[in-house]
Amino acid sequence: MFLEDEFIIGRIRARRISVSVLVAVTAFAACIAAILGLASAAQAGQTPQASVQLAALVRPNDVNSGSLLFPSKEPGFYVEAPRLKTDVAIDVSGPIARVKVTQRFQNPSQGWVEGTYVFPLPDNSAVDALKMQIGERFIEGQIKPRQEAREIYEQAKAEGKKTALLEQQRPNIFTNQVANIGPGETIVVQIEYQQTIHQSGGEFSLRFPMVVAPRYNPAPIVQTVEFNNGAGFATPRDPVENRDKIEAPVLDPRERINPVSLTVDLRAGFPLGDVKSSFHAVDVSQDGDQARTISLKADTVPADKDFELTWKAAPGKMPSAGLFREVIDGKTYLLAFVTPPTAPDTAAPPAKREVVFVIDNSGSMSGPSIEQARQSLALAISKLNPDDRFNVIRFDDTMTDYFKGLVAATPDNREKAIAYVRGLTADGGTEMLPALQAALRNQGPVATGALRQVVFLTDGAIGNERQLFQEITANRSDARVFTVGIGSAPNTYFMTKAAEIGRGTFTAIGSTDQVASRMGELFAKLQNPAMTDITATFEGIEAENITPNPMPDLYSGEPVVLTAELPEEKPAGKLQIIGKTGDQPWRVEMDIANAADGSGISKLWARRKIDDFEARAYERQDPAALDKDIETVALAHHLVSRVTSLVAVDVTPSRPADQPLGSAKLPLNLPDGWDFDKVFGENVAPLGGAERHGSATPAENAGPEQAAAETQDLAASPEIANMMAAAPTAKAATMIAQKSSIVNLPQTATRADEQIIRGLTMLLLALTAASGLAVWRRRLKRIIAVGAKRNGL
Repeated sequence: MFLEDEFIIGRIRARRISVSVLVAVTAFAACIAAILGLASAAQAGQTPQASVQLAALVRPNDVNSGSLLFPSKEPGFYVEAPRLKTDVAIDVSGPIARVKVTQRFQNPSQGWVEGTYVFPLPDNSAVDALKMQIGERFIEGQIKPRQEAREIYEQAKAEGKKTALLEQQRPNIFTNQVANIGPGETIVVQIEYQQTIHQSGGEFSLRFPMVVAPRYNPAPIVQTVEFNNGAGFATPRDPVENRDKIEAPVLDPRERINPVSLTVDLRAGFPLGDVKSSFHAVDVSQDGDQARTISLKADTVPADKDFELTWKAAPGKMPSAGLFREVIDGKTYLLAFVTPPTAPDTAAPPAKREVVFVIDNSGSMSGPSIEQARQSLALAISKLNPDDRFNVIRFDDTMTDYFKGLVAATPDNREKAIAYVRGLTADGGTEMLPALQAALRNQGPVATGALRQVVFLTDGAIGNERQLFQEITANRSDARVFTVGIGSAPNTYFMTKAAEIGRGTFTAIGSTDQVASRMGELFAKLQNPAMTDITATFEGIEAENITPNPMPDLYSGEPVVLTAELPEEKPAGKLQIIGKTGDQPWRVEMDIANAADGSGISKLWARRKIDDFEARAYERQDPAALDKDIETVALAHHLVSRVTSLVAVDVTPSRPADQPLGSAKLPLNLPDGWDFDKVFGENVAPLGGAERHGSATPAENAGPEQAAAETQDLAASPEIANMMAAAPTAKAATMIAQKSSIVNLPQTATRADEQIIRGLTMLLLALTAASGLAVWRRRLKRIIAVGAKRNGL
């Protein structure tokens, strides 16, 4: 009887608990309904005043095209980055190209913005002009020392004046900043530069790079420890100069932005044969036997790979030498090129070779690049002679020395190496220095009578170029370094300069179709003796400023190209160029009086003079004196350099003093053929179309006060600010995860707010029900236990 009574009491208590749970759930659901109702009411009843306050900002769901959005101080709202269109006009006259690059910065938002665009130019370009168009007016840029130009720009920006600043971050990477672009406004900035045409193996070519590939930037290292009064201080040294300046946000690879239109007016100076574009579809129209006009078949193309144009002379019309002059301010500037004769058939056979192949299989080499590299290296290994020795080193963020030293190029060893190379996949970072050190330092002494060659296959997507140049300079010894640039947007500055310092040559391969022909040219250079001991002298006139100085070694099919500054307007005399092919001497004489008139030669001389200063910087004990020498030449010839910049300022303020100025780096395309996940990691979302951004963070769903405070915390966090301005990296993903409460990521295209609330509602319902059930079970268990005790059970 007692147990039955207790059971009835327990059922009554259980009903009370269930009723309590039901009441709590009902109350919670009512609260949720109220929240949803308030949210809908807030959206439906937004006041016109609020719309005015947020006119310059956008929500991700409001953006209909691929755009880059930056967090604002208003929770849930973002700033839309400026957009860019580029027009390129290239005029080729003989051995010189004059290029005009017109960049149109468009502000799609309703606020005032400053745009920063990171873009590439050829590493041998002499940038000498900057013009900013405002309406019908053109404002000429002025060359200034770098710090002075920066101060002029910042002051003009603060005063609300339209202003543009062009700076060199690397010889092939520049930044263009344009401030105070008004709502819906387009600002036109035009840049001009000169460059020489490249010649090799009877083929002439020029490249116009369109995108800066994301760089792998090694972390700073501690290099030295200084001691002061018994206390040691570690001095960190950053191997990457201006790392924040050479990075830019990368757009979702499914989108393509920054459209480019391009035309080439080719006047070769000799009868033309084949004219081809390597990577873009073009139309070619003929104007006589020496001229062609080349234009893209499409009106515009995305800025995601280099444009390369090649041409050859008609059969039997290949020029063997050329001499051009320009008179500026009472001085004569010469440009000369000479193709040395080929080695005679009676020349001694080439020496035995010791070839160290280094292949980059980092993440940036994924896709077509690693396939091009594998094919190229397999072909190179197969061409080795049995009495050669060789080794293969591969690297990403790790390194493997396959044979652990040089081995004989027997058929068995070649077969093993080729199989190993064909099995390589691309992933990870680009730690190039350890692989280069292994190739130059760890392969043992050079055998008597042998020639050591290091063949480096990479896209060169690194930011620590100077560190690698120093390694080659210090440890090359008697070896020669040959670089093979792989992919759609290789770092030609690194590749060219590394080969020059290494007394080798640079070969570019941009598609699998080029592997056989370009590697064939490289084999010819590897197997034939270099043209050495090249010198240039003038007879009848003194000339000290000859560039490059010293003259580099050359290989089969490569011309000697030099510039010189002469102290007279009408110099007389002869230019003599001498050298050796193997053991055979050769000599060429050119009469200066027969030089043809040219334009822009003084700019090319100045650019090469600056390059000479930079290349021999390690010999200078006073960096300030080196910078002053560079500055003197650059200012005299109106050139952008590492220490000089071009700045243009409109005298009339345009931005009202009460209007804020937003700032953003313009996004870049991922180079054609690159795999985003392989470069940045699978957990890093690309920047781009609003519907493809990451999901909302707690900051977006917090109250206004909390969100505003968190946005201020974000701005005060230097490492996060730098990360947001830079291209996505695995490190950036980690930082986002660690600070997710303060990083505003754009919303997805779904109604995330409603879905989150629904999910929380269901979760709390489940938790409440589970809690009530647990209480009921505990009480029932207690009742049964008490009843059992009373009944002696």
